[in-house]
This record gives sequence, structure tokens and C-alpha cells, in this order.
Amino acid sequence: MKSASQPALAGQVAVITGAGRGIGAAIAATLASLGARVVLCGRTREALAATSAAIHNQGGETAVMECDVTDLRSVESLAERVERTFGRVDILVNNAGIGAPGGPLHQLSPDAWDRVLNTNLRGVYYCIRGFAPLMIRARSGHIINISSLAGKNVLPNGAAYSASKWGLNGLSYSVAEELRAHNIRVSVICPGSVHTDFSPHTGKNSEKMLRPDDVAHAVAMIVTQAPQSFASEVVLRPTQKP
Repeated sequence: MKSASQPALAGQVAVITGAGRGIGAAIAATLASLGARVVLCGRTREALAATSAAIHNQGGETAVMECDVTDLRSVESLAERVERTFGRVDILVNNAGIGAPGGPLHQLSPDAWDRVLNTNLRGVYYCIRGFAPLMIRARSGHIINISSLAGKNVLPNGAAYSASKWGLNGLSYSVAEELRAHNIRVSVICPGSVHTDFSPHTGKNSEKMLRPDDVAHAVAMIVTQAPQSFASEVVLRPTQKP
């Protein structure tokens, strides 16, 4: 039992992919503020270092570990390094994701299709494959996959992205059933359009869109939930349609 004065996640280790900016950086900052030691993962060290510096300025603890989630060996090396460094992982947030060029599916190049599916879906598989065994041994853990409303609704001219998120939702529900017996809770968050500096949404009012902190709040809610239950899916919408 933690004392009332201890942060909710004191002593826990959280691994966050795509942590260099946007939603990933907001999730990292929020979990660090709750006392977790946050492992910032991504392909660009400079972006990760900027996230790390901002968290350190607020008194949080971070480790920067470069990783390409589309590369199995890179993910395996990440998992090995986290285990060597911390001996545990309590929270895995699969946030890394990319969009696809707009347009009809029949005009999308196979290379673009592969980039989207390899990052948004295969990368999550690799990360769960790498980190779930640590959680199973500890008989404890949270896996949170950041999906999208595009994984629940049709998205004309964005079929590859939508397919990757529909697949991610199905993966999440299935893995949740596989890991429940090990006391591991798997959740998926499906936000609507989120306003960041790196993901403009043409035709939408940015003032009404979700913010990265909104997604981070949902993650915090999930990982601090009482142990007898879990939110298998969170659908996050803006109050006013943008």
C-alpha cells in the first residue's frame, strides 16, 4: 500500500512509444507527474530529448531509448534494455502511429500501405510481444493502445489508416482476454481528431478539437483505476464538434 503522501504511480515504470511529441509527450508528462519513471521511446533522439527536458524541469524521472517499432530487433533490444535498467515494466503505452496520404485506396501505393500498417498495427504486436512476458512474470501490468475513432467509423480517403485502427481495436480486445488471467489489463483509447502541431486537420476548428492532454487524462484514469476492474475501451470525443 502506498501512503497518502506518495504519488499514485510511485515506483512504477512506464514505456511510451512515439513519446517525442504530441500525444505521446503529453502522456509521458502526465505519468511522470504521477510518480512513474517514464521510458521515452521513438526514432528521433532530439525530439525525445526535448520531451525529457520538459519533464525533468517539472521534477519527473525519464530515460530516453531510441526505438523503431517497425523493426522487431529494435523492439527486442528496447525490451532487453528496459529489463536490464529497471527490472520491470508496469505500463506500456503503444502510441506510435502515422497517417497515410489522402485519396482513394486504389490510388495508394503499396509502400504507403506498408508504412501505415507496419507502424500502427505490426509495431503494437512487436511491443506487446517484447513486454508482455515481463508483465506475465510479475503478474501485473497495463497495456494501453492509442487507436482512433477511425477504427470505429468509416473514413473515406483514409482507408489504410482506418484499417490499421480497426485492426488495432480487434487486437486490443483479443489480447485483453489472453492476458486477464495474468492480472494484466489491456485497454484501447479511441480519440476523435486531436490538435497537435504535427497533425493538422483541414476544415476543422482547432479550438474545438481534442488536445493531447485529453488523451493523457484518459491514460491516467486507466492506470489509476481500482484493481478489480478495467476500462477495456475509452471513446474520447470533443464536447463541441469541430
